[in-house]
Amino acid sequence: MTSPTTARSRDPRTTARSRHPRATIRFRDPRATPYDFIRLIVVRCPGCAKAAHVVPVPGAPEPGGRVLFQARRLVCRGCGLSRTWESRQNVGLTRGTARPATDPYFGLPLWLQVETRHGWLWAYNLEHLDLIHRFVGASLRERAPWYDIGAATTLVARLPVWIKRAKNREEVLRAVGRIHTSLIE
Repeated sequence: MTSPTTARSRDPRTTARSRHPRATIRFRDPRATPYDFIRLIVVRCPGCAKAAHVVPVPGAPEPGGRVLFQARRLVCRGCGLSRTWESRQNVGLTRGTARPATDPYFGLPLWLQVETRHGWLWAYNLEHLDLIHRFVGASLRERAPWYDIGAATTLVARLPVWIKRAKNREEVLRAVGRIHTSLIE
């Protein structure tokens, strides 16, 4: 006579797939910071309202080795607009999700953003958006240990709580999808 546990394990209806309908997707925090994503920022062009890029000026030195204060150029392929930013002050990375995000140099609205019922979801570029997509879509999220140097300053650690919550996963992934579609249009 077989035990109930043995009979259950042999029952074809209780396979690993039926117990776990969704495969475990793992995300390991790459320890990226917002500074890792400001080499290219996609913004809304003030001239034609199409996608424009804010990029470092080629050959410009990085003052004190800081990419944040490097001279920038706004370039729009739609209307040919080109502006240069060389100030060394009043640079602040976008924080929070209560209002639309802007780029830290020209103050233009980001192209990759959408409003949700919880707040604004935004990204500086596609690499940044991909990081958010991989993090939100993962059912297993691994971060650096709390005692590790800089663990609290990574971009993933500083995401708003509503983005991190599993109950909002589908809504955030839909918002990421809407942002991707805005690039195609």
